[in-house]
Amino acid sequence: MDGQTIAAIATASANGSISILRVSGPEAVCVVDKLFYKKCSDSSLKTANLETAASHTIHYGFICTNTDAGDQPEIIDEVLILLMRAPKSYTAEDVVEIHCHGGAYIAKKNLDLLIENGIRLAEPGEFTKRAFLNGRIDLTQAESVMEIISAKSDIALKNAENHLAGDVKKLIISMRELLLTDTAYLEAALDDPEHIELDDFPATLNNHLNQIEPEIDRLISNSENGRIISDGIKTAIVGRPNVGKSSFLNCILRADRAIVTDIPGTTRDTLEEDVRIGSVLLKLIDTAGIRSTEDTIEKIGVEKTYASIEESDFTICILDSSEEITEKDIEILKLTEEKPGVILLNKSDLNEVTNIEKVKEIIQNNNINKNIINFSAATGEGLKTLETLLEETFFKEFYQEINTNNKEIYITNTRQKECLINAKNSITNLRRTMQQNLPEDLLTVDLLDVYKSLGLIVGEEVEDDLADKIFKDFCMGK
Repeated sequence: MDGQTIAAIATASANGSISILRVSGPEAVCVVDKLFYKKCSDSSLKTANLETAASHTIHYGFICTNTDAGDQPEIIDEVLILLMRAPKSYTAEDVVEIHCHGGAYIAKKNLDLLIENGIRLAEPGEFTKRAFLNGRIDLTQAESVMEIISAKSDIALKNAENHLAGDVKKLIISMRELLLTDTAYLEAALDDPEHIELDDFPATLNNHLNQIEPEIDRLISNSENGRIISDGIKTAIVGRPNVGKSSFLNCILRADRAIVTDIPGTTRDTLEEDVRIGSVLLKLIDTAGIRSTEDTIEKIGVEKTYASIEESDFTICILDSSEEITEKDIEILKLTEEKPGVILLNKSDLNEVTNIEKVKEIIQNNNINKNIINFSAATGEGLKTLETLLEETFFKEFYQEINTNNKEIYITNTRQKECLINAKNSITNLRRTMQQNLPEDLLTVDLLDVYKSLGLIVGEEVEDDLADKIFKDFCMGK
């Protein structure tokens, strides 16, 4: 960190009611104080003297250009100044926020004035990076800031808030403390074998590993749920042509996103859209209708349908309730039987030819176990039932944990997952070293590997280039 004072516009660039400029660093208060004025009773302007103001106070006045002594300054904007002194600020440095009128032009004009007075334009993510480097938050909490900003559902937001509150940090630190105790004892024994014995050490170390390893395994296992929480449920919409797949997509999006016609084979490629149903985020994939075809382009679309089913977390199989179930319908249901999913009996607003009882009988005869919902893409009937089913399939435990103190931790970050896998591999090496009765100094190497891998998660063992890589994708002003 270069010790310079930085500034950036912290709000979106579009016009709005207010814009916020964030300034952080040792000169933040001093520089803003030069530009901030208040009106006297005779309407003349005088400096507001922020230097003597208390922390966490708000001040009304005007941002003005610097002028020679005796001249009245030129008013640039009417503002509110929020003053936060170190260490009780977002960056743990002196921070000043300038709340000015909304609009890209006026915000940029205020920012230019700060830069003209010696403040450097902040890099993307530099405020959060300073919070991390100054020890106010750890790396998991810093990364959770972007998780909150990019959250697309209530579940993703709640999970990111848990990370920001320190759930990952607390668990990792507790595991590292055990490892540090073992490493310190082992190194002391190796340095002073006459006074410190290692006879009971393997049992103690095994006991600690038996506490740590299941926690790591659980975090790795839960990371798949974490991906679904963060990115959404990959959901393939499948069925034969003209059963209403594209109509379902348009219904759920409340927009004419997919072409709907009576001509079989209209959809020739996969069409992907994100949509929220209640608090659930779906990554919907509208697929080509599965059928035998000589059309080269449609053939490619059908092949992509098979791939989409394979890669999906959930399948929505659509049947046409206004027609009899066909052998092709049953074939498609069998294709999806290994995946969690639901059968939507579409076109419930039309004359019913196939009902739920008939579909239940068919799938039981074919050893297929799926829920069936009456649905109408025309009226939206069945959407609420589908929402409930999705929540119970993927997030039932998550919802239960929200209301209890026994919360699971769902890792959503690929970097953190890789560190956990490395820590797991190092524990495997450590156990192998112990089983083979290799020299004790080799245990130190393996112990430090586990300790370092866990430290990379929270940023205790992090190099500058990694920190730069993590924060470069942050928003400007964050």
